[in-house]
Amino acid sequence: MPFKSLVSLLFVFALLLPGTVSGTTLQQRIDAQSRRAHQLEAKLHAKRVELHAAALTESQLQAQLGETNGAISNVNRHLGSLAAQQRSTERRLAWNTTQLNAAQRSLRLQDRLLKKRLVDIYENGDMSYAAVLLSARSFTEFVERWEDLRLLIAANERTVSERAKTEAKVASAQADLERSQVALASEEQAQQQARTQLGALADERRNLVALADQQRNRKATEVAQLEDLSAAQEAQLEALIQERQRVLEAQREAQRRAAGIAGAIPPPNEGAPRSFSWPVNGTITSPFGWRSNPFGGAPDFHTGLDIAAPTGTTIVAAAAGTVILAQWYGGYGNFVLIDHGGHVSTGYGHMSAIYVSVGQHVQRGQAIGAVGMTGLATGPHVHFEIRINGKPVDPAPRLH
Repeated sequence: MPFKSLVSLLFVFALLLPGTVSGTTLQQRIDAQSRRAHQLEAKLHAKRVELHAAALTESQLQAQLGETNGAISNVNRHLGSLAAQQRSTERRLAWNTTQLNAAQRSLRLQDRLLKKRLVDIYENGDMSYAAVLLSARSFTEFVERWEDLRLLIAANERTVSERAKTEAKVASAQADLERSQVALASEEQAQQQARTQLGALADERRNLVALADQQRNRKATEVAQLEDLSAAQEAQLEALIQERQRVLEAQREAQRRAAGIAGAIPPPNEGAPRSFSWPVNGTITSPFGWRSNPFGGAPDFHTGLDIAAPTGTTIVAAAAGTVILAQWYGGYGNFVLIDHGGHVSTGYGHMSAIYVSVGQHVQRGQAIGAVGMTGLATGPHVHFEIRINGKPVDPAPRLH
């Protein structure tokens, strides 16, 4: 082998070796960082489950407290109704008492008059009626006076009888009202006791709600802290991935320079692809940009396209490139990231299966995984991203 060619090959080897060693070490760092991020994501998921349970408990206790307060309101309304009935009964009792007293006075008067009449008859003889009859000037007048006296006596007897009936009726009504008054007082006492018990229950449930609120706030703080740590871990992982892309770009450039120095034909510098194929046939369920958070909370920025398809549907590479990540990646679930050169990469998330490995070169349209809903997903789909210099851009206008 000519000396020049040998020197050139040694030079190429010297250029590639550091990059290869650096790439391997960098991949190990990426793997280690990914494991740490995955462990933290598992803790975060567990804390989110605890937060959800705490929020559910607080909601249930709030509902129970609302039911208790509603029951207290019903008791208060019933007590108000009982108080109104009691006042009405007392007014009716007062009126009946007035009527009863009047009837009793009338009876007493009738009784006194009757007794006086009996005394007069005993002492003087009953000459009044006889005198009236004997003073008649004719038989016809005598008969008329006799009829008038008979009607008068009957009317007096009816008056006494009706007064007695009235007194009995009023006395009966008075007794009924007094029994009603006693029943109302007993029911009011029972309602007062129920209100006291419900008030104690409401106080207990308010304390439980306060404790549940403290628990929920504590869990929310823990989740927020873990989210900050998770974001920091993912940022570190993203930085390592971008560094890996820079290493690959440097390796490709070194290969071209080494080939030129060795007198060989350098590999073409294709640069970044200008267009991309659809990674899967399906319906776009969430476009790139700001959207309502499907998991609740504040709106979030969606960094790609969500393309819905049945679980297990094949996902293909949108362009040729080198796989630089093929593993679980936080909320993306099972995730594949392909470097296409020119600081451009594509990402595919929520896979149910991954068919490629790190360092593998793939062609446009080659199967790289299957549709799933791993990570944070509400249904089977692929989350597809296009990144330029590590920053997501809208994939829609670049898909053909």
